[in-house]
Amino acid sequence: MIDAFSWIAVFPELVLLVMACAITLLDLLVKSRLRTGSFVLTLITLAAVAIVQALYADTGATVYGLSDMVVSDPLGNWLKCFATIAVMLTLIYGRAYAGDRDMLRGGELFSLSLFALLGMFIMIGGNNFLMIYLGLELLTLSSYALVALRRDHAQSTEAAMKYFVLGSLASGLLLYGLSMMYGATGTLNVNEVLNVTNSGLMNPQVLTFGIVFVVAGLAFKLGVAPFHMWIPDVYQGAPTAITLMIGAAPKLAAFAIVIRLLVEGMLPLWFDWQQMLMILAVASLLVGNLAAIAQTNLKRMLAFSTIAQMGFVLLGLMSGVVQGYYEGFADNAYSSAMFYMVSYVLTTLAAFGVILLLAREGFESEEISDLAGLNQRSPLYAAVMAICLFSLAGIPPMVGFYAKLSVLQALIASGSLLSLGLAIFAVLMSLIGAFYYLRVVKVMYFDAPAAQGPASEPARAPWGTRAVLTLNGLLVLVLGILPGGLMILCARAVVQMLRS
Repeated sequence: MIDAFSWIAVFPELVLLVMACAITLLDLLVKSRLRTGSFVLTLITLAAVAIVQALYADTGATVYGLSDMVVSDPLGNWLKCFATIAVMLTLIYGRAYAGDRDMLRGGELFSLSLFALLGMFIMIGGNNFLMIYLGLELLTLSSYALVALRRDHAQSTEAAMKYFVLGSLASGLLLYGLSMMYGATGTLNVNEVLNVTNSGLMNPQVLTFGIVFVVAGLAFKLGVAPFHMWIPDVYQGAPTAITLMIGAAPKLAAFAIVIRLLVEGMLPLWFDWQQMLMILAVASLLVGNLAAIAQTNLKRMLAFSTIAQMGFVLLGLMSGVVQGYYEGFADNAYSSAMFYMVSYVLTTLAAFGVILLLAREGFESEEISDLAGLNQRSPLYAAVMAICLFSLAGIPPMVGFYAKLSVLQALIASGSLLSLGLAIFAVLMSLIGAFYYLRVVKVMYFDAPAAQGPASEPARAPWGTRAVLTLNGLLVLVLGILPGGLMILCARAVVQMLRS
């Protein structure tokens, strides 16, 4: 028998599921080229779900449901709210792009996006290994279909195949690791795994092997080196609207399952997984920043940039426990990592939003050279893109600067020479990263625009879309000047998660 708390815990997921099915059916009646009815209904659904999640998070309550298989807590609810907003912005930016490329012959873009978001919700709220894996598979299967949605485009089909093969391998690694953890602890419940590991009543060798496979699977979902092979190819090959769909909101879900599995489930085994996160962070910062320098395709450059950015997130996640003590360290470290992830997603949305709005039928606007003289053609888009690139580079007063600063502070707070060395290494890698970000700014503001062709024409977009993009860009700037509100929100969510 399912009690009232179960319904409360999964109410937003139920609303999303019902509306995803309803929009799939109602879309059969929509005849417009841009699927206006389906689009509007999808946005209304997402707005309502985001409001519900924000209200849930604001209560500060932690509710377990479905026999403790799911949890509704402030950390999860805020991440769900931000993921919902990210999907909303993705659809707003990408609708015209999808229509020009015959991706709206049916309503698959909207229904698959809602099912992918539902998978993120299940991942974020999962308190059971099976529930987390179920959400992960729902997200990845929807993502595979989205990448291949441009049916007549060979590059998109190739990207979907690469994503499917490597994604299946990563899912297998994660599932194998979770099965070993189940064998070592005798439970699938995340809270009970924590109790068993605290008591020491488990098989330590099997559990350690399980952690290795789990971290490898999580590393693929985050897109960190050396599990990054799919990121550049899929980012470049997928339609730009889908690149944003798989590059923004799912990062929040991946962050959530890292917290659920490693922090909430295996905090006593911190010594094992923090070392692995450290190696992954160093490799990601090195590979991401050095490889991005050689790129001429903007989407591919941002893909390698993503690898480097996730390295910073891992630096925050590996700073929560110092010599067995997490009091005074965990709150700061995990809230800094959460703040960094939210800031990164916000910045990515605006950057890809500019690429999407500059694209038009038969012209992708994804080469760095396509942005030449953008300030002369479309000053608004050039300004928003510059703000995003400055933020990704960590230049004040953008939100990316404060995000990097908060992670470095959490890292140095441990007081060890190793942490200090990692902080110095991260700063040096950021200086290298600044080169390829500022190169794009130089192209936009100082290079001459193309004499003819699509790259020489001023960009056009509906005023509503331009307004959303402007607000998105301003948030990247304002949250860098006044980061306190978002930082406090992240800190409270993490504190309540650790205390529950």
